[in-house]
Amino acid sequence: MSTKPLMVYEMANNHMGDLPHGIATIRAIREACRGFEDEFDFAFKLQYRDLDTFIHASVRGRDDIKYVKRFEETRLSDEAFRALVAEMDAQGFITVCTPFDENSVTRIEAHGIHTIKIASCSFTDWPLLERIARADKPVIASTAGATLDEIDNVTSFFLHRGKDFTLMHCVAEYPTPDDALQVNQIELLRARYPGVRIGYSTHESPDNTLAVGLALAKGASVFEKHVVLPTDKYAANAYSADPQQIRAWLEACRRARAICGSGERYQPSAGERASLQSLRRGVFSTRDIPAGTPLSDDMIEFAFPPVQGQLTANEWSKYARFVATEAIPAGQPVRHAQVEETQLRGQVLEIVTAVKGLLKAGNVVVPGKSDLEISHHYGLERFNDFGLTMVTVVNREYCKKLLVMLPGQTHPEQYHQKKEETFVVLHGVLTLWLDGEQREARAGDVITVARGVRHTFKTRDGVVFEEISSTHDKHDSYYTDPAIAQNPSRKTWLTYWM
Repeated sequence: MSTKPLMVYEMANNHMGDLPHGIATIRAIREACRGFEDEFDFAFKLQYRDLDTFIHASVRGRDDIKYVKRFEETRLSDEAFRALVAEMDAQGFITVCTPFDENSVTRIEAHGIHTIKIASCSFTDWPLLERIARADKPVIASTAGATLDEIDNVTSFFLHRGKDFTLMHCVAEYPTPDDALQVNQIELLRARYPGVRIGYSTHESPDNTLAVGLALAKGASVFEKHVVLPTDKYAANAYSADPQQIRAWLEACRRARAICGSGERYQPSAGERASLQSLRRGVFSTRDIPAGTPLSDDMIEFAFPPVQGQLTANEWSKYARFVATEAIPAGQPVRHAQVEETQLRGQVLEIVTAVKGLLKAGNVVVPGKSDLEISHHYGLERFNDFGLTMVTVVNREYCKKLLVMLPGQTHPEQYHQKKEETFVVLHGVLTLWLDGEQREARAGDVITVARGVRHTFKTRDGVVFEEISSTHDKHDSYYTDPAIAQNPSRKTWLTYWM
């Protein structure tokens, strides 16, 4: 399927019941589209009414009823409509038609028209919708005047029947004044029906080129516009665009599309990168750093301006490790060429993926927006051997946490002076040592650890367990290995990890 926006040109009754004029209109609009083929797909749309049954016998021939007069005056034969469809095909347009009665759906099928368009006035015409649903064709539907319940029902009706379905935001005022355009409805429809393509059927003044750009920016990808070819014999109406206005409309859409850019995160230009780099703070040594020394916060400072090739504050993070590959004198810029860099972010993402996998395996539900705490007691480099991940669900006078240990991990020995805690194993097997005494706990087992009891635990295949305790104080964990307390970077917290 094409990813280009689709422009649908609606002739309605502007063929004026005059076949040569209808063909001339199709050709003139095709010429107006020349040069835009790489950016847009184009369709042309007719309207079908089986006038001998659509108009009630009691009012046929009346010229005091506006639309009866209009429809009868612009009547075309079946042969003429076939000629218009053939011309649309010849000009490379996707063929579209709006039927207003069941017989017209049959005519659409007979004429080989590609797509059926449902007018707003027919949006909840259920006998007509049932007939359209039986046709093997994509469906586009305009929503002017419909309630959300009605849109829900019609959308469900077509999606349950497996239809290629598009909803069009539309306002049925001809022409539509600016303060009635309601372009924000496009966002509402996109959010409410994420599996449905959303478009914009326009009836504003044909000189208005702002609305189509706004609609595109809001996410519309199908656009419908009434068209006309004014002549000495046939005048334009107030809401149909002539070929020159169509060209200006396409130019506005092209510009809006360029301004909106990609839906993916954009790639900055070299100039933008250089400009940002020149405004960042550089990393400077505050003392002599011998070769082979891991850089730490107490050895460096951040200051402006940076020099070419210098490490910047933007690159100094808890996920980055830098080791000097040559001696760096005090007060000098720290350059990329003088350090060896190791990035640990990828390892953190691997940890998150593994934790999610264990939680899923244990059918453990994690409350939304819960922070994930990764404990890497001896650094991320040794996390696969020593570590644990933890979600704090609540921490008041009472506390509940979810703890996850990956296969092969050990949690170093610690104790608490204030907190008493109880472990409930949810998934896997946990081996514990309480004051040196070994125990093994499986799913469903409950173990209580009293205050002051030294405890350590490990798992062979991975484990998930709850910790239920009195209030947790971050200063109440005492490790028997003093090296752990001396590691200031032994925790990583993630908020958006679910």
